[in-house]
Parts: sequence; structure tokens; C-alpha cells
Amino acid sequence: MQVFHENNFFQSLISTHQMALWFGYKSVKFHLFDNSIRKNVFLPFKKTITLTLIKSISGIRGTIGGLPGENLTPLDIVKFTLAYGNIILKRGNNPKVVIGRDGRISGEMVRSLVTGTLMSIGIDVVDLGLSTTPTVEMAVVMEEAGGGIILTASHNPREWNALKLLNEKGEFIDAETGQQVVEGADEDCTFVSVEELGTYRQDDTYIDKHIAAILELPLVNAEAIKAKKYKIAVDCINSTGSLAIPKLLKVLGVENVLVLNGDITGRFAHDPEPLAENLTSISQLVRNENADLGFVVDPDVDRLAIICEDGEMFGEEYTLVAVADYILSHNPGPTVSNLSSTIALKQITEKSGNTYEASKVGEVNVVAKMKETGAVIGGEGNGGIIYPELHYGRDALVGIALFLSHMSTSNAYCSFLRAKYPNFVISKNKIQLTPEIDVDDLLTKIANKYREQPQIKIDGVKIFFDSNWVHLRKSNTEPIIRIYSESTTEVIANNLADKIKADIRDLLQGEEI
Repeated sequence: MQVFHENNFFQSLISTHQMALWFGYKSVKFHLFDNSIRKNVFLPFKKTITLTLIKSISGIRGTIGGLPGENLTPLDIVKFTLAYGNIILKRGNNPKVVIGRDGRISGEMVRSLVTGTLMSIGIDVVDLGLSTTPTVEMAVVMEEAGGGIILTASHNPREWNALKLLNEKGEFIDAETGQQVVEGADEDCTFVSVEELGTYRQDDTYIDKHIAAILELPLVNAEAIKAKKYKIAVDCINSTGSLAIPKLLKVLGVENVLVLNGDITGRFAHDPEPLAENLTSISQLVRNENADLGFVVDPDVDRLAIICEDGEMFGEEYTLVAVADYILSHNPGPTVSNLSSTIALKQITEKSGNTYEASKVGEVNVVAKMKETGAVIGGEGNGGIIYPELHYGRDALVGIALFLSHMSTSNAYCSFLRAKYPNFVISKNKIQLTPEIDVDDLLTKIANKYREQPQIKIDGVKIFFDSNWVHLRKSNTEPIIRIYSESTTEVIANNLADKIKADIRDLLQGEEI
């Protein structure tokens, strides 16, 4: 195994702080999402911007430091952990919680607070230490625990951290439970006596158990993978992917692994979201080293992006498409993705004689729709694979194993595999939330402007223009509006997004459209 290190000069260059300075803001009001409740908080600053605390179905997340209630401070970590722990106790679940963290700088501090808080109300803690989100999810079930907490802000930059909250099934808590956590954070709590304190146990074996479970899956073909003698590059983004991915590849028979950003420092060498603009270094590494392909994950290893042998992006939207194609060829059944994902999954699903359903954005919503429809594969267009044969959670590790099984049994280069699928391009844009933006009113007016076009309004508004679409919604993980548009060409997708952004600018300037 070879290890490569990337210059991290650009790691913190683009930040919301600088964005505020560029646009000349003197103060900013953010919209905070408490599930269905939206609060407005006015945050003054000089030449900088105070980031915020976001409470949603994706967990409790925010930037480290600052004032309680505005950022993810120790007080916020304690009170939300208490609220979550008390829900477990009130429901009579096993008073045991599994925790694990990614490689963030703040991870150890957050871990200490969460661990002590849970023990203080009589909950036993199983600490996986540095781990991955899907590994913690599986450990909750294996431990028969009452729940789990993953300490990670996923794709957010290094100044962020979060509490991702799991139920006893190792799945993300639903909106109702999330609301109870938010409301319970302001309630008084009784702590247990010294004789009733919860216990603490460390267990670093679960990544191995996770990998062993993947190898037992009937559709993971380790023999075919080994026979290909692949050379594979991996970008572990200075987090826990470096503990899991090289080990997984080795047991799959891949001996030649090139690891980029494999040191777990939490000082991400580039923006950790696995988008094409952040992956120039691994693309160059794949080309220079004549690798067969490259894999990229986010800090908590639940999203998977793929680099073809020529250094070009396979496309994060097409990670799910390719894996679904492989699953459907062996195990026909329904598929599910969220509203912001490529229509290519729908097309390949229906072409194979199966049915496709779309869900609201958010892993918990995708999982609910998968269970409702009996889907054999599902996920999100951000590279999130959910394979219920293993567990109901986005899992980059099982995605790697299934993709390599597909590629090796197809006897195809990575780029050839990509070329077999419908070619759509998604333009992903976002608007920073400011005092002038009333999101609900804005989306209503946009929907009204295009009322003659087919629309879906279960999550923001998605508008269809023949084979093209645009989806506007409030983010669950950042104080932004996301604007995704898809077409058969990048030009059309960008033009569609630009048209919607122009409509929004008109609205923000007071013009009715």
C-alpha cells in the first residue's frame, strides 16, 4: 500500500466567513430548522459571520465554539445528548448507546461530553472510537443497544461537528422523535447516583465485523475482484475511511492500493464534500499511476464517489445507478432515491421491468420509502448506497464491494461501465440564507409562477420541464436553499438553474413573478 499526501493550502480558503466578507454583509439572520419549526436568529458580526446550530432529521449540527444556542457548544452537546438519552429511557429501550466518531479535530472533545452525559443518567456506553457512520449503525443492532450517536458532520468542513442520532434499529430517528429531542433539550433532568452511573466500554472490532458482513453478501464476488488484480486509488480525506477502505480492499483481493490523505488529522486536505471540483488530486493520481479506478468518501464514509481510469468523474449520481443496475440484474424489485437524485435510476429500473419511487430528501425518508415499497436497493444521488440486505443506512463500504463486483463480472473498464447508462447532468447550486429570504413564501411564489408545469411538493418544490427538472428545497444540513436541476446537457441544466436563480433575485428585489 502506497500513501500519498496532498498539499492542504486550500483546505480552509473558502468558508462562509469569507463569503460574508465578499458580499459585504454587516449582519446575518439564519433560518434554523427544528424539523418543521423554523426560527429566525439575528447574529451581528464585524467582517465575519457567526455560523449556526441546525436541528433537523439529519441530527444536531453546528460549528464548534461561540455562544450556546447559536453554535455547537459544550452546553448544547450536553443538553441534546440528555434529551436523547432520556427518550431512550422513557421508552423502555435497552439503556445502552453505541457511539463512534469520524476524524474531526473536535471529535475527542465531543466524545468526552457525550459519553459522560449518557453515563450520568444511567446509560451504558459502547465506544467504537474512530469509526464510520455505517459501522456504528450496524453495531447498534449487533449490541442490541437502545440507540446510537455518530459524532460527525459528514461532508461539512472541519469547523463543524454533529450528533447523528440513531434508534434501536441502527437507523436515523424519525421526525417525531427528533422534535422530542429538540423540545426535551430545554427540560430539567434528574441525574442518577454514583451507584447507578452507566458503564463505559471501548470496542474497536466493529469495522472488522462490518467488513466480514459485507463479504458474506451473496452478490459480493470477491473471487472475481481478486482475479482482476486491480490497482485502486483511494482518497480518505484525513478521516476514518483510512481505517476501513484499505482493509476492505485487501480482503476483496485488491493488493495494489494507493492511499491519498490517509493520515487521520481531521484537517481535511480539501473541501470534504466528494464533488468533482474537490477531487483534482485523486484524478491526477489515478492518471499518473495508471490505476484502474479511484474511490472517494466523505469523512464519515457514508458517501461514495468514483473516478474512472482516465481520471474523469464517474459521477456521484451514478454510484447508485451502477450499483442498482448490478442488484437488479440478480434480484429484481423496486428501487428508491430522493427527489434531488438523477432520473437515470428511474429509467434503468423501469427498463428492467421494475418500479421506481421517489422520497423526500434525507436518509430517514429514503429508508421509510424503501420499507414501504420493499425496495431491493435505494439511496441518494450524493453517492449514498442503501442496501437492505446488509442494513438500512448509506454505506460507502458496501457500495465499493458491490461496484467492484459489478465491474469485475462485467469485464469492463470503469469508463465503459459509465457509458452504458443514460447520460444526464445535474447542476447543483445553493443560496445562502439571509434576512431577506422567507423560504416558504419564496417556494410558494416559484411554484405559482410555473403552475402550468407538473410539480411535486412533498419536499420543497420540484418542477418538471419535459425531460428536465429543477428542485428547490431547504437544506437539512446547512443554512442554505439548494437548487438542483437536471438535463441531458450541462448547458441546459445550468441555464435552467440560472433561470430559477434569476426568478429568485426578482423576488428578493420585491418584484412579483
